[in-house]
Amino acid sequence: AQPPADALQVNIRADQSLSLTLPGKYERPLSRSELAQAIIDAQRKNPDQPVLIVGDKNVKYEAVLAVMDELQRQQVKRIGLLVQPTGK
Repeated sequence: AQPPADALQVNIRADQSLSLTLPGKYERPLSRSELAQAIIDAQRKNPDQPVLIVGDKNVKYEAVLAVMDELQRQQVKRIGLLVQPTGK
């Protein structure tokens, strides 16, 4: 499945480092403590803007859940997961 064109994308790499991709702009590395605030700031203009979490195929599922849990605790809404098909 393709992500919505206007979605914010949280990328979790195999080493569990994070980055945030803003639609049509750039990818910005950030720490876990900076993540929720960066998303809240990005959603100020559009509070219904979806947030997709994209985990590297080698990242542990627990790392993805930890990011999702943190975002939910910080009141970030419309969080989803983007699954990459195997073999791509």
